[in-house]
Amino acid sequence: MAQKSYRKSQLIAFDNVAAGHDGVLSDASGAVVIKPCSQAEVDFYHSITGGEHSRFATFIPTFMGTLELNSESDPAAAVARTAIMNPTEAGQSITESPHAIPNAPVVEKAWAPSNGGKIKTDLAIVLENIAAPFQKPNILDVKLGARLWDDNAPPAKRTKLDKVAEETTSKSLGLRIAGMRTWQGGAASAGSNGISKDGYRLYDKHYGRTLTTKTIRQGFEDYFLLERGGVIAKKSPLRTVVKRFLEDLMELKSALENEESRMYSASLLFVYEGNRDALVDALAREREKPANGINGDEASEEEDDEQQVPAVQGLKLIDFAHAEWTPGQGPDENLLQGLRYTIEVLEGLLEA
Repeated sequence: MAQKSYRKSQLIAFDNVAAGHDGVLSDASGAVVIKPCSQAEVDFYHSITGGEHSRFATFIPTFMGTLELNSESDPAAAVARTAIMNPTEAGQSITESPHAIPNAPVVEKAWAPSNGGKIKTDLAIVLENIAAPFQKPNILDVKLGARLWDDNAPPAKRTKLDKVAEETTSKSLGLRIAGMRTWQGGAASAGSNGISKDGYRLYDKHYGRTLTTKTIRQGFEDYFLLERGGVIAKKSPLRTVVKRFLEDLMELKSALENEESRMYSASLLFVYEGNRDALVDALAREREKPANGINGDEASEEEDDEQQVPAVQGLKLIDFAHAEWTPGQGPDENLLQGLRYTIEVLEGLLEA
């Protein structure tokens, strides 16, 4: 693997509100997520990107390698060394980071894995930031499972997480909204009704914990900026967004039903373009984009770049700190319960 080095001055914090996770970093380009992790999580990613479960790679953020944040006496001299996958090995690469930027701001188009708080480790994984291609990404983190702890969890942690599940929709529905952020438009007033200075309404983990089996739909209504009890209009561009989310969820469900695994406390990460004008433009450009390879001629790289269509939506399964493949134990019904209910809720948003 090729080695790439970052100085700590090149790494900046994610301004993540979807589901807070301490210690998550990025580079100044905002193209990557650098998340502290355990060796078990690294091994799980490797089992997907280079192992027998490679067909599962389409459902997770692109895994670019591992990174070690060396703790040195002089913080300014500390170096993070990243083992980036050779593109010929995994079809993946990483954009070179720009030089260190003094007083660099936090990354705005941010999401972060939500499985727990800050962990004591120098090891980190480097993932694609799937929110980066969007102008105004609307982000939703849905934590899956009624049981949130793995077999290695100590009794105190099991009790704590069982209490969280019992007091929220995790136990009854197999899912809980862990956090989200939605862009309210350029005219939104910062500081009013929880709106940030960049025009986002922020929903932290406490918001999701107030929802019940009777009100869980409201969380998804808030994500898609709908009125209470409302449905998405037939001509709304959001209808296309939700239909694509449903297609992605059905494909993921099928894959999980045909795998034997246990993924405790994993999450679904939803992202769609929150700027309505940009969303409409992206959908229009999709319709206008000519198919590549007409008459057997493939477009050049330069032409392909020019025809790049803006992002519309994306869905990934994230958070694998407590995940493993479990041959002989059958599909992960704990995870699938929440996934199936998420499908049911989204289908309800399309019903006229």
